[in-house]
Amino acid sequence: MIGCMEHLPSTEAALTALREVARAYHREIEVSHDIGADQTSRRTAAGVGATADPDGSLPHEAFVEFGGSPRISVRLYPDDEGDADALITVEGVECADVPRDAVPAFVRSVLSGLAYVKGKRFPPGYRLIVPLPGDETYKEFIPMVTLTPWLSTHVR
Repeated sequence: MIGCMEHLPSTEAALTALREVARAYHREIEVSHDIGADQTSRRTAAGVGATADPDGSLPHEAFVEFGGSPRISVRLYPDDEGDADALITVEGVECADVPRDAVPAFVRSVLSGLAYVKGKRFPPGYRLIVPLPGDETYKEFIPMVTLTPWLSTHVR
C-alpha cells in the first residue's frame, strides 16, 4: 500500500514526510535548503538584498537526494500563491510539476517497486509510469539512449 496523500502546508512538512519515507525504506537522505527570496530558484525578480516576499514571508526551497538505487532527487519549490510543486528526478528522468502533497506517495511508489517502464514498438520509445493512490498516474517519456540498468530491469 502506498498510503494516502495528506496535505503538506509547507516545505518543512514535505521534508518531514520524505524523511519518514527514507527511514521506512532504509535509505540515506541528504537535504539542502535555500531560504529567502534572493536564494530560491524561482525568485528572479527579487531585488538586491531582498530576502522576504512582499507579504513578509521567507520562501523556503529544498533539494533532497536519496541514497541507493534507484537514484531519486526531489526539488521542493516554495508555495507561490497556493501552487507549491516539485521536480522529481528518477534515474535521470525528470517528472516536473508534481504537487507537493503527492511527493511522498510518488517516492514511495518508486521505492516499493510499483513504478515501471513501459516500452512501445511503434512509435518506438519508453515511458516511466508511476502510479499514485486515487487512480492518479504520472507518465514521463524516456529517450532510449538514457535507459539505466535500474530502468532496464523495470521494463514491462
